[in-house]
Amino acid sequence: MEAPLFDAATEFDNQLDRLVELGYPTLADRTEDSFRELVAPLRAAAVSGSAGLPAPTEARVPFLLVITRELIAVEERLPLTTLAGRSKPGFLDRHYADGDLARFDPIKELEVPAGPAYLLFDVDRGEETLNLAPAAAMEVITAQDRLPLTIDEGIALVTVYPAALAKNKCFSLVGSRCGDKRVPALWISQGAPKLGWCWYGNPHTWLGSASARPDRVGLP
Repeated sequence: MEAPLFDAATEFDNQLDRLVELGYPTLADRTEDSFRELVAPLRAAAVSGSAGLPAPTEARVPFLLVITRELIAVEERLPLTTLAGRSKPGFLDRHYADGDLARFDPIKELEVPAGPAYLLFDVDRGEETLNLAPAAAMEVITAQDRLPLTIDEGIALVTVYPAALAKNKCFSLVGSRCGDKRVPALWISQGAPKLGWCWYGNPHTWLGSASARPDRVGLP
């Protein structure tokens, strides 16, 4: 049986519908129509930017609609993530001190568009870098002309594709750093997604480093 054709416009609509279903408009203090209108200009860019990319799988997706902390805080979006087929909400590791998340900014190599939303292309959860320390994974990623994901982008991936976070297929988010050796990561704990952190120089057999194409497209 042939695989279904990938339609980028439909994919964009599905991702947006998912965010609306989860209550993103309310968290953003907007009506549903206002929220949809806010991100609608990205639809055409999603179609053109994902041309030639394959249909989404659990491990890799052609693009993501990313909502940033400028619009909705990480602490509000994280509980709306779940594992595939589960209902327990995602949660923050207790080792994050109060105010810690705000200190994790995109690394200088990333050109993250300013604003409340943007597009990320050719997103991979990083199975190729399982059991590599984030420091070593960065060498692999950059050699492929790719860059790591941020916290916002990791949450976007698990929100729209819960199956992307699976047993022994979890991922670091090396694109967000705060000036020390900690690296944010999403893994599974107590049957739910957990946003924790690991050390830049430490490998884990169950943890890769997610990456994407360097180009990110913001709102016009």
